[in-house]
Amino acid sequence: MKRLYILLFISAFAFSGVSYAQKAERKNIREGNKLYGTEKYTESEIAYRKGLDVNPRSIEGTYNLGNALYKQQKFDEAAQQYQQIAGIGESVMKTKNGTARLAQTYHNLGNIFMQKKDYGQSVEAYKQSLRINPYDDETRYNLALAQKLLKDQQQQQQNQDQQDKDKKDEEKQEQDKQNQQQQQQQDDQKQNKTQEQPQQNEQMSKDNAQQMLDAFLQDEKNTQEKVRKAQMQQQQRKKTDKEW
Repeated sequence: MKRLYILLFISAFAFSGVSYAQKAERKNIREGNKLYGTEKYTESEIAYRKGLDVNPRSIEGTYNLGNALYKQQKFDEAAQQYQQIAGIGESVMKTKNGTARLAQTYHNLGNIFMQKKDYGQSVEAYKQSLRINPYDDETRYNLALAQKLLKDQQQQQQNQDQQDKDKKDEEKQEQDKQNQQQQQQQDDQKQNKTQEQPQQNEQMSKDNAQQMLDAFLQDEKNTQEKVRKAQMQQQQRKKTDKEW
């Protein structure tokens, strides 16, 4: 009997603790909603965070915090909250106003991706929103706009890629042309050296031949001079002999 009393006491204490936490969560969320309704988005963010401190798994608190961050244009932080909601979509759908809340979550995610010019993910987010709520004309309009911007972005990227390719092709052609010119210059230099060598050899041969000819003529001249001197000496001796 005593043991049963202790268990009942613990259960009652735990229930009172859960009840207190739920009350605290609801109080902070209601306060956040009131501030959000008066466009005090920073103050509402603080209130929603207090509610999530008590119950981090609160669907309403997470969704409302995402909206408060979105209104402050804290898009990255807002996307984190929305993605948490999207990740438990089935559970969200079972809650009160869950269908509308989940559809709006994807709609806002689409808007955030549009801000980042990530049109591909924006298109997918809007499509998911319309799967949940096919009658949302604003989402349908945003989807059409995102699809057009995505197409334009892809076309622009294709044009840029083609320009980059053309530029690379031109640079390659110019480099090939320069390489050909350099090769031609090298070939011309080699050919000029090859042509100069025979000319130099030919010039050297002519010079040698002229030297040999000059030497031969000089020898011939010296020989003739010796002969002439010898003849003069002989004539001189003959003349002397006659006088005797």
